[in-house]
Amino acid sequence: MIALFAGFLTVSLSSCRDQKPQEETLEESLIDDMQDKGADIKVKDDGDKIKMETEDEKVKIKTDDDGNVKIKVKDKE
Repeated sequence: MIALFAGFLTVSLSSCRDQKPQEETLEESLIDDMQDKGADIKVKDDGDKIKMETEDEKVKIKTDDDGNVKIKVKDKE
């Protein structure tokens, strides 16, 4: 009985370990990239509007009420 329980426990723990991490969305990758560049980041409306700015570029991410995401990337010249 103990061996059977140990076998089920081992299988359940190893199956959790095999899961691949979720792929990063475009928004998440842009945010990570801008953070790495040291951007000023402003978040409004509980994350519905995100503005990030470095010396070289501006990025705006806006989520509307339907869940649609708009991304604007502008290079400063």
